[in-house]
Amino acid sequence: MELAPTGHTGSTSSTERLALTGSPAPSPAGGALWALGGTWLATRTLILLMATGVLRFSGTDVSSDISVIYHGWYEVLQTGTFPLDDVTWQYPPGAALVILLPGLLPWSYLVSFFVVCGLFDVLAAGLLMRAGTRRGRSFTGAWMWVAGVPLLGPTVYCRYDIVVTAIAVTGLLLVLRRPALGGLLLGLGGLVKLWPLLALAGTPRGRRTRRAWVSAGATAAALGFLLTAGMNGAFEFLTFQKERGIEVESLGALPLHFARLFGSWDGQVTMNYGSLEMLGPWVPVISRVSVAGTLAGFGWLLVWRLRAARWQPSTAFDAALAALLVFTVTSRVISPQYLVWLVGLAAVCLTVRGTSQKPVAILLLPATVLTTVEFPLLFSAVQHSEPWGVAVITARNLLLLAATVVSCRRLWRSTRSVEPAPTVVLPQEQPVQGYPVRPGIAYEQALLDDLDRPPVRPAPTA
Repeated sequence: MELAPTGHTGSTSSTERLALTGSPAPSPAGGALWALGGTWLATRTLILLMATGVLRFSGTDVSSDISVIYHGWYEVLQTGTFPLDDVTWQYPPGAALVILLPGLLPWSYLVSFFVVCGLFDVLAAGLLMRAGTRRGRSFTGAWMWVAGVPLLGPTVYCRYDIVVTAIAVTGLLLVLRRPALGGLLLGLGGLVKLWPLLALAGTPRGRRTRRAWVSAGATAAALGFLLTAGMNGAFEFLTFQKERGIEVESLGALPLHFARLFGSWDGQVTMNYGSLEMLGPWVPVISRVSVAGTLAGFGWLLVWRLRAARWQPSTAFDAALAALLVFTVTSRVISPQYLVWLVGLAAVCLTVRGTSQKPVAILLLPATVLTTVEFPLLFSAVQHSEPWGVAVITARNLLLLAATVVSCRRLWRSTRSVEPAPTVVLPQEQPVQGYPVRPGIAYEQALLDDLDRPPVRPAPTA
Protein backbone atom coordinates (compact mmCIF):
# COMPACT_ATOMS: atom_id res chain seq x y z
CA MET A 1 0.00 0.00 0.00
CA GLU A 2 1.17 3.52 -0.77
CA LEU A 3 0.21 6.89 0.57
CA ALA A 4 1.22 9.21 -2.22
CA PRO A 5 -0.14 11.86 -4.55
CA THR A 6 -1.32 11.00 -8.03
CA GLY A 7 1.41 9.69 -10.25
CA HIS A 8 3.98 9.08 -7.47
CA THR A 9 4.90 5.93 -5.69
CA GLY A 10 7.15 5.03 -2.82
CA SER A 11 7.51 6.58 0.59
CA THR A 12 5.69 9.71 1.62
CA SER A 13 7.80 12.84 1.40
CA SER A 14 7.43 15.89 3.64
CA THR A 15 5.65 17.76 0.84
CA GLU A 16 3.21 14.90 0.39
CA ARG A 17 2.53 14.78 4.14
CA LEU A 18 1.75 18.47 4.04
CA ALA A 19 -0.78 17.84 1.29
CA LEU A 20 -2.30 14.95 3.23
CA THR A 21 -2.65 16.73 6.55
CA GLY A 22 -3.28 20.16 5.07
CA SER A 23 -0.83 22.45 6.85
CA PRO A 24 -1.59 26.15 6.71
CA ALA A 25 -0.45 28.17 3.74
CA PRO A 26 1.36 31.40 4.47
CA SER A 27 -1.20 33.78 2.95
CA PRO A 28 -4.91 32.87 2.64
CA ALA A 29 -6.95 34.51 -0.10
CA GLY A 30 -8.79 37.20 1.80
CA GLY A 31 -10.93 38.21 -1.17
CA ALA A 32 -12.29 34.70 -1.59
CA LEU A 33 -13.13 34.50 2.11
CA TRP A 34 -15.04 37.77 2.00
CA ALA A 35 -16.95 36.62 -1.09
CA LEU A 36 -17.81 33.31 0.58
CA GLY A 37 -18.93 35.02 3.76
CA GLY A 38 -21.11 37.51 1.92
CA THR A 39 -22.70 34.81 -0.22
CA TRP A 40 -23.41 32.67 2.84
CA LEU A 41 -25.10 35.57 4.61
CA ALA A 42 -27.25 36.49 1.61
CA THR A 43 -28.36 32.95 0.80
CA ARG A 44 -29.12 32.02 4.41
CA THR A 45 -31.17 35.16 4.87
CA LEU A 46 -33.19 34.09 1.83
CA ILE A 47 -33.65 30.59 3.27
CA LEU A 48 -34.95 31.98 6.57
CA LEU A 49 -37.35 34.34 4.80
CA MET A 50 -38.80 31.39 2.88
CA ALA A 51 -38.85 29.08 5.90
CA THR A 52 -40.72 31.60 8.04
CA GLY A 53 -43.24 32.36 5.28
CA VAL A 54 -42.17 35.97 4.68
CA LEU A 55 -41.41 34.92 1.11
CA ARG A 56 -43.88 32.37 -0.21
CA PHE A 57 -41.96 29.57 -1.88
CA SER A 58 -44.85 27.17 -2.39
CA GLY A 59 -48.26 26.31 -0.99
CA THR A 60 -46.71 23.74 1.37
CA ASP A 61 -45.59 24.82 4.82
CA VAL A 62 -42.31 22.94 5.12
CA SER A 63 -41.78 24.21 8.69
CA SER A 64 -44.64 22.08 10.04
CA ASP A 65 -42.22 19.25 10.79
CA ILE A 66 -40.56 21.51 13.35
CA SER A 67 -43.65 22.96 15.00
CA VAL A 68 -45.66 19.74 14.99
CA ILE A 69 -43.45 16.62 14.79
CA TYR A 70 -40.14 17.77 16.31
CA HIS A 71 -41.81 19.82 19.02
CA GLY A 72 -44.07 16.86 19.85
CA TRP A 73 -41.00 14.64 20.23
CA TYR A 74 -39.39 17.32 22.38
CA GLU A 75 -42.31 17.26 24.79
CA VAL A 76 -42.14 13.45 25.09
CA LEU A 77 -38.34 13.32 25.43
CA GLN A 78 -38.48 15.75 28.32
CA THR A 79 -40.35 13.11 30.32
CA GLY A 80 -37.40 10.70 30.12
CA THR A 81 -38.67 8.35 27.42
CA PHE A 82 -38.44 8.06 23.68
CA PRO A 83 -41.68 8.50 21.67
CA LEU A 84 -42.47 4.78 21.69
CA ASP A 85 -46.05 5.20 20.46
CA ASP A 86 -45.06 7.38 17.48
CA VAL A 87 -44.11 5.32 14.40
CA THR A 88 -42.63 8.46 12.83
CA TRP A 89 -39.70 8.15 15.28
CA GLN A 90 -37.27 6.40 12.94
CA TYR A 91 -33.95 7.54 14.34
CA PRO A 92 -31.11 6.28 16.55
CA PRO A 93 -31.14 7.44 20.18
CA GLY A 94 -28.62 10.22 19.60
CA ALA A 95 -31.27 12.11 17.62
CA ALA A 96 -32.86 12.94 20.96
CA LEU A 97 -29.92 15.22 21.71
CA VAL A 98 -30.58 17.28 18.58
CA ILE A 99 -34.33 17.45 19.24
CA LEU A 100 -33.70 18.62 22.84
CA LEU A 101 -31.04 21.15 21.87
CA PRO A 102 -33.38 24.02 20.78
CA GLY A 103 -35.05 23.83 24.21
CA LEU A 104 -31.85 25.21 25.75
CA LEU A 105 -32.31 28.51 23.92
CA PRO A 106 -34.61 31.28 25.20
CA TRP A 107 -36.85 31.67 22.15
CA SER A 108 -39.77 29.60 20.87
CA TYR A 109 -38.97 26.08 19.72
CA LEU A 110 -39.39 27.06 16.05
CA VAL A 111 -37.09 30.09 16.24
CA SER A 112 -34.56 28.22 18.37
CA PHE A 113 -34.49 25.38 15.83
CA PHE A 114 -33.66 27.85 13.05
CA VAL A 115 -30.88 29.32 15.21
CA VAL A 116 -29.39 25.85 15.84
CA CYS A 117 -29.45 25.10 12.10
CA GLY A 118 -27.77 28.41 11.34
CA LEU A 119 -25.03 27.85 13.91
CA PHE A 120 -24.14 24.41 12.59
CA ASP A 121 -24.36 25.70 9.02
CA VAL A 122 -21.88 28.50 9.69
CA LEU A 123 -19.62 26.02 11.53
CA ALA A 124 -19.41 23.77 8.47
CA ALA A 125 -18.90 26.74 6.14
CA GLY A 126 -16.14 28.16 8.34
CA LEU A 127 -14.27 24.86 8.56
CA LEU A 128 -14.48 24.35 4.79
CA MET A 129 -13.15 27.89 4.25
CA ARG A 130 -10.30 27.22 6.66
CA ALA A 131 -9.51 23.96 4.85
CA GLY A 132 -9.30 25.92 1.61
CA THR A 133 -6.46 28.05 2.98
CA ARG A 134 -4.14 25.07 3.45
CA ARG A 135 -1.45 23.87 1.09
CA GLY A 136 -2.75 21.74 -1.74
CA ARG A 137 -6.35 22.68 -0.91
CA SER A 138 -9.03 24.73 -2.63
CA PHE A 139 -11.95 27.02 -1.82
CA THR A 140 -14.12 25.00 -4.22
CA GLY A 141 -15.37 22.88 -1.33
CA ALA A 142 -16.50 25.94 0.59
CA TRP A 143 -18.29 27.24 -2.51
CA MET A 144 -19.99 23.86 -2.92
CA TRP A 145 -21.42 24.19 0.59
CA VAL A 146 -22.26 27.88 0.45
CA ALA A 147 -23.98 27.66 -2.95
CA GLY A 148 -25.22 24.04 -2.85
CA VAL A 149 -27.12 24.06 0.44
CA PRO A 150 -29.54 26.87 -0.61
CA LEU A 151 -30.53 24.84 -3.68
CA LEU A 152 -32.68 22.74 -1.34
CA GLY A 153 -34.75 25.80 -0.52
CA PRO A 154 -36.36 26.28 2.92
CA THR A 155 -36.47 22.51 3.54
CA VAL A 156 -32.80 22.50 4.52
CA TYR A 157 -33.49 24.60 7.66
CA CYS A 158 -36.71 22.73 8.47
CA ARG A 159 -35.07 19.34 9.05
CA TYR A 160 -32.31 18.47 11.50
CA ASP A 161 -30.16 16.84 8.80
CA ILE A 162 -28.04 19.97 8.37
CA VAL A 163 -26.93 19.54 12.00
CA VAL A 164 -25.88 15.94 11.38
CA THR A 165 -24.14 16.90 8.14
CA ALA A 166 -22.16 19.65 9.86
CA ILE A 167 -20.97 17.14 12.47
CA ALA A 168 -19.96 14.68 9.72
CA VAL A 169 -18.16 17.39 7.73
CA THR A 170 -16.22 18.44 10.84
CA GLY A 171 -15.27 14.87 11.70
CA LEU A 172 -14.21 14.03 8.16
CA LEU A 173 -12.05 17.15 7.88
CA LEU A 174 -10.29 16.20 11.13
CA VAL A 175 -9.99 12.44 10.71
CA LEU A 176 -6.63 12.50 8.89
CA ARG A 177 -4.85 15.04 11.08
CA ARG A 178 -6.51 14.11 14.39
CA PRO A 179 -8.02 10.64 13.90
CA ALA A 180 -9.21 10.19 17.49
CA LEU A 181 -11.16 13.46 17.49
CA GLY A 182 -12.44 12.90 13.96
CA GLY A 183 -13.59 9.40 14.91
CA LEU A 184 -15.31 10.75 18.01
CA LEU A 185 -17.34 13.23 15.96
CA LEU A 186 -18.23 10.65 13.32
CA GLY A 187 -19.27 8.23 16.06
CA LEU A 188 -21.46 10.95 17.56
CA GLY A 189 -22.98 11.64 14.13
CA GLY A 190 -23.56 7.92 13.64
CA LEU A 191 -25.54 7.73 16.86
CA VAL A 192 -27.69 10.60 15.61
CA LYS A 193 -28.38 9.28 12.09
CA LEU A 194 -26.13 6.27 11.31
CA TRP A 195 -24.76 7.43 7.92
CA PRO A 196 -21.81 9.53 9.26
CA LEU A 197 -20.13 6.24 10.18
CA LEU A 198 -19.78 5.60 6.43
CA ALA A 199 -17.25 8.46 6.33
CA LEU A 200 -14.75 6.06 7.93
CA ALA A 201 -14.76 3.81 4.84
CA GLY A 202 -11.69 5.38 3.26
CA THR A 203 -9.33 6.14 6.13
CA PRO A 204 -5.79 5.04 5.19
CA ARG A 205 -4.69 1.68 6.55
CA GLY A 206 -2.61 1.68 9.69
CA ARG A 207 -2.55 3.71 12.86
CA ARG A 208 -4.94 6.40 11.62
CA THR A 209 -7.67 3.90 10.84
CA ARG A 210 -7.28 2.04 14.12
CA ARG A 211 -7.49 5.23 16.17
CA ALA A 212 -10.42 6.67 14.18
CA TRP A 213 -12.45 3.45 14.15
CA VAL A 214 -11.87 2.69 17.83
CA SER A 215 -12.74 6.27 18.79
CA ALA A 216 -15.95 6.20 16.71
CA GLY A 217 -17.02 2.83 18.09
CA ALA A 218 -16.26 3.79 21.68
CA THR A 219 -18.15 7.09 21.36
CA ALA A 220 -21.22 5.48 19.82
CA ALA A 221 -21.20 2.62 22.36
CA ALA A 222 -20.69 4.82 25.41
CA LEU A 223 -23.26 7.43 24.46
CA GLY A 224 -25.71 4.76 23.34
CA PHE A 225 -25.33 3.00 26.67
CA LEU A 226 -25.96 6.24 28.59
CA LEU A 227 -29.08 7.03 26.57
CA THR A 228 -30.35 3.47 26.92
CA ALA A 229 -29.79 3.49 30.66
CA GLY A 230 -31.34 6.92 31.16
CA MET A 231 -34.38 6.70 28.86
CA ASN A 232 -36.87 4.05 27.80
CA GLY A 233 -37.03 2.63 24.25
CA ALA A 234 -33.72 3.85 22.86
CA PHE A 235 -33.61 1.28 20.06
CA GLU A 236 -37.29 0.84 19.25
CA PHE A 237 -36.62 2.65 15.97
CA LEU A 238 -35.18 -0.59 14.56
CA THR A 239 -38.62 -2.21 14.66
CA PHE A 240 -40.20 0.68 12.79
CA GLN A 241 -37.45 0.69 10.13
CA LYS A 242 -37.94 -3.02 9.46
CA GLU A 243 -41.60 -2.55 8.60
CA ARG A 244 -41.22 0.33 6.14
CA GLY A 245 -42.41 0.17 2.54
CA ILE A 246 -41.15 1.93 -0.60
CA GLU A 247 -41.12 5.71 -0.26
CA VAL A 248 -42.50 7.59 -3.29
CA GLU A 249 -39.24 9.50 -3.90
CA SER A 250 -36.88 6.52 -3.87
CA LEU A 251 -35.19 4.87 -6.82
CA GLY A 252 -37.14 1.67 -6.18
CA ALA A 253 -40.42 3.54 -6.56
CA LEU A 254 -39.78 4.41 -10.22
CA PRO A 255 -41.11 1.10 -11.69
CA LEU A 256 -44.25 1.48 -9.59
CA HIS A 257 -44.70 5.11 -10.71
CA PHE A 258 -44.53 4.12 -14.37
CA ALA A 259 -46.80 1.14 -13.85
CA ARG A 260 -49.28 3.38 -12.05
CA LEU A 261 -48.99 6.05 -14.75
CA PHE A 262 -50.10 3.51 -17.36
CA GLY A 263 -52.80 2.01 -15.15
CA SER A 264 -51.12 -1.35 -14.45
CA TRP A 265 -50.49 -1.02 -10.70
CA ASP A 266 -53.41 -1.11 -8.27
CA GLY A 267 -51.55 -0.38 -5.05
CA GLN A 268 -51.94 2.73 -2.91
CA VAL A 269 -49.83 5.66 -1.73
CA THR A 270 -50.41 6.50 1.90
CA MET A 271 -48.69 7.96 4.95
CA ASN A 272 -46.79 5.09 6.51
CA TYR A 273 -44.14 5.35 9.23
CA GLY A 274 -43.74 9.07 8.81
CA SER A 275 -43.54 9.35 5.01
CA LEU A 276 -45.62 8.75 1.91
CA GLU A 277 -44.99 5.17 0.86
CA MET A 278 -46.20 2.92 -1.93
CA LEU A 279 -47.96 -0.19 -0.60
CA GLY A 280 -49.30 -3.09 -2.64
CA PRO A 281 -48.13 -5.50 -5.37
CA TRP A 282 -44.37 -5.78 -6.01
CA VAL A 283 -43.47 -3.68 -2.98
CA PRO A 284 -42.01 -6.63 -0.97
CA VAL A 285 -39.96 -7.72 -3.99
CA ILE A 286 -38.57 -4.22 -4.55
CA SER A 287 -37.80 -3.92 -0.83
CA ARG A 288 -35.75 -7.12 -0.96
CA VAL A 289 -33.95 -5.93 -4.09
CA SER A 290 -33.12 -2.63 -2.34
CA VAL A 291 -31.65 -4.44 0.65
CA ALA A 292 -29.69 -6.74 -1.67
CA GLY A 293 -28.41 -3.68 -3.55
CA THR A 294 -27.21 -2.14 -0.29
CA LEU A 295 -25.39 -5.33 0.68
CA ALA A 296 -23.84 -5.63 -2.79
CA GLY A 297 -22.72 -2.00 -2.68
CA PHE A 298 -21.08 -2.38 0.70
CA GLY A 299 -19.50 -5.63 -0.50
CA TRP A 300 -17.97 -3.70 -3.40
CA LEU A 301 -16.63 -1.10 -0.96
CA LEU A 302 -15.00 -3.86 1.07
CA VAL A 303 -13.36 -5.31 -2.06
CA TRP A 304 -12.19 -1.83 -3.03
CA ARG A 305 -10.63 -1.25 0.37
CA LEU A 306 -8.83 -4.60 0.34
CA ARG A 307 -7.47 -4.06 -3.18
CA ALA A 308 -6.68 -0.35 -3.04
CA ALA A 309 -2.95 0.03 -3.58
CA ARG A 310 -2.39 3.66 -2.67
CA TRP A 311 -4.02 6.45 -0.71
CA GLN A 312 -3.93 9.98 -2.06
CA PRO A 313 -4.68 13.10 0.03
CA SER A 314 -8.31 12.98 -1.15
CA THR A 315 -8.94 9.22 -0.94
CA ALA A 316 -10.54 9.22 2.52
CA PHE A 317 -12.95 11.97 1.44
CA ASP A 318 -13.70 10.40 -1.96
CA ALA A 319 -14.46 7.01 -0.41
CA ALA A 320 -16.81 8.61 2.13
CA LEU A 321 -18.84 10.22 -0.67
CA ALA A 322 -18.92 6.99 -2.70
CA ALA A 323 -20.12 5.00 0.33
CA LEU A 324 -22.84 7.54 1.08
CA LEU A 325 -24.05 7.51 -2.54
CA VAL A 326 -24.28 3.71 -2.48
CA PHE A 327 -26.26 3.90 0.76
CA THR A 328 -28.58 6.60 -0.63
CA VAL A 329 -29.50 5.16 -4.02
CA THR A 330 -30.15 1.67 -2.64
CA SER A 331 -32.26 2.97 0.24
CA ARG A 332 -36.03 2.47 0.33
CA VAL A 333 -36.29 6.14 1.26
CA ILE A 334 -34.71 9.18 -0.43
CA SER A 335 -36.15 12.17 1.39
CA PRO A 336 -35.31 15.68 0.10
CA GLN A 337 -33.05 16.44 3.06
CA TYR A 338 -30.80 13.52 2.11
CA LEU A 339 -29.28 15.76 -0.56
CA VAL A 340 -27.68 17.97 2.08
CA TRP A 341 -25.69 14.90 3.20
CA LEU A 342 -24.31 14.48 -0.31
CA VAL A 343 -23.61 18.18 -0.77
CA GLY A 344 -21.70 18.21 2.52
CA LEU A 345 -19.41 15.27 1.71
CA ALA A 346 -18.93 16.50 -1.87
CA ALA A 347 -17.81 19.82 -0.40
CA VAL A 348 -15.20 18.04 1.73
CA CYS A 349 -13.91 16.22 -1.36
CA LEU A 350 -13.57 19.46 -3.28
CA THR A 351 -11.33 20.99 -0.62
CA VAL A 352 -8.53 18.84 -2.12
CA ARG A 353 -7.36 19.88 -5.58
CA GLY A 354 -6.63 16.33 -6.73
CA THR A 355 -9.99 14.79 -5.78
CA SER A 356 -11.47 12.23 -8.16
CA GLN A 357 -15.04 13.34 -7.37
CA LYS A 358 -15.32 16.63 -9.28
CA PRO A 359 -17.70 15.17 -11.94
CA VAL A 360 -19.78 13.68 -9.10
CA ALA A 361 -20.16 17.07 -7.45
CA ILE A 362 -21.29 18.53 -10.78
CA LEU A 363 -23.98 15.84 -11.07
CA LEU A 364 -25.18 16.48 -7.52
CA LEU A 365 -25.96 20.15 -8.13
CA PRO A 366 -28.74 19.62 -10.72
CA ALA A 367 -29.98 16.67 -8.64
CA THR A 368 -30.35 19.05 -5.71
CA VAL A 369 -32.27 21.56 -7.85
CA LEU A 370 -34.60 18.82 -9.11
CA THR A 371 -35.16 17.71 -5.53
CA THR A 372 -36.47 21.18 -4.68
CA VAL A 373 -38.68 21.13 -7.77
CA GLU A 374 -40.00 17.73 -6.68
CA PHE A 375 -40.55 18.85 -3.07
CA PRO A 376 -42.36 21.00 -2.28
CA LEU A 377 -43.28 22.38 -5.72
CA LEU A 378 -44.49 19.20 -7.49
CA PHE A 379 -44.93 16.86 -4.56
CA SER A 380 -48.63 16.39 -5.21
CA ALA A 381 -47.84 15.34 -8.79
CA VAL A 382 -45.26 12.86 -7.50
CA GLN A 383 -47.71 11.50 -4.94
CA HIS A 384 -50.33 10.84 -7.65
CA SER A 385 -47.80 9.61 -10.26
CA GLU A 386 -48.71 12.37 -12.70
CA PRO A 387 -46.49 12.82 -15.80
CA TRP A 388 -44.62 15.94 -14.65
CA GLY A 389 -44.03 14.54 -11.19
CA VAL A 390 -42.80 11.20 -12.56
CA ALA A 391 -40.51 12.98 -15.04
CA VAL A 392 -38.87 15.13 -12.36
CA ILE A 393 -38.36 12.33 -9.84
CA THR A 394 -37.03 10.05 -12.59
CA ALA A 395 -34.50 12.66 -13.72
CA ARG A 396 -33.39 13.29 -10.12
CA ASN A 397 -32.97 9.61 -9.28
CA LEU A 398 -31.15 8.82 -12.52
CA LEU A 399 -28.72 11.65 -11.79
CA LEU A 400 -28.08 10.16 -8.35
CA LEU A 401 -27.59 6.71 -9.89
CA ALA A 402 -25.16 8.14 -12.47
CA ALA A 403 -23.30 10.00 -9.72
CA THR A 404 -22.95 6.74 -7.78
CA VAL A 405 -21.54 4.82 -10.74
CA VAL A 406 -19.13 7.63 -11.65
CA SER A 407 -18.05 8.03 -8.02
CA CYS A 408 -17.28 4.35 -7.51
CA ARG A 409 -15.53 4.01 -10.86
CA ARG A 410 -13.30 7.04 -10.31
CA LEU A 411 -12.53 5.99 -6.73
CA TRP A 412 -11.43 2.56 -7.95
CA ARG A 413 -9.21 4.00 -10.68
CA SER A 414 -7.65 6.62 -8.42
CA THR A 415 -6.39 4.01 -5.96
CA ARG A 416 -5.03 1.44 -8.40
CA SER A 417 -1.32 0.70 -8.27
CA VAL A 418 0.81 2.65 -10.69
CA GLU A 419 2.31 0.34 -13.29
CA PRO A 420 6.12 0.65 -13.36
CA ALA A 421 7.54 2.16 -16.52
CA PRO A 422 8.63 -0.60 -18.92
CA THR A 423 12.37 -1.15 -19.20
CA VAL A 424 13.55 -0.87 -22.81
CA VAL A 425 16.58 -3.07 -23.61
CA LEU A 426 18.55 -1.63 -26.50
CA PRO A 427 20.59 -3.95 -28.74
CA GLN A 428 24.28 -4.04 -27.92
CA GLU A 429 26.29 -1.77 -30.18
CA GLN A 430 28.92 -3.37 -32.36
CA PRO A 431 32.47 -2.22 -31.67
CA VAL A 432 33.70 0.35 -34.13
CA GLN A 433 36.71 -0.75 -36.14
CA GLY A 434 39.53 1.72 -36.31
CA TYR A 435 40.97 4.25 -33.99
CA PRO A 436 38.95 5.50 -31.02
CA VAL A 437 39.58 9.10 -31.90
CA ARG A 438 37.45 12.18 -31.82
CA PRO A 439 36.02 13.42 -35.15
CA GLY A 440 37.98 16.65 -34.86
CA ILE A 441 41.38 14.89 -35.20
CA ALA A 442 40.39 12.05 -37.50
CA TYR A 443 41.99 13.72 -40.54
CA GLU A 444 45.30 14.35 -38.73
CA GLN A 445 45.42 10.73 -37.55
CA ALA A 446 44.92 9.49 -41.10
CA LEU A 447 47.89 11.61 -42.25
CA LEU A 448 50.12 10.13 -39.54
CA ASP A 449 49.15 6.61 -40.62
CA ASP A 450 50.19 7.42 -44.19
CA LEU A 451 53.63 8.68 -43.02
CA ASP A 452 54.37 5.42 -41.17
CA ARG A 453 53.35 3.25 -44.10
CA PRO A 454 56.29 2.38 -46.50
CA PRO A 455 55.98 3.93 -49.94
CA VAL A 456 54.66 1.76 -52.71
CA ARG A 457 57.17 1.41 -55.61
CA PRO A 458 55.77 1.16 -59.13
CA ALA A 459 56.19 -2.20 -60.88
CA PRO A 460 58.99 -2.32 -63.60
CA THR A 461 57.80 -2.25 -67.16
CA ALA A 462 58.80 -5.00 -69.62
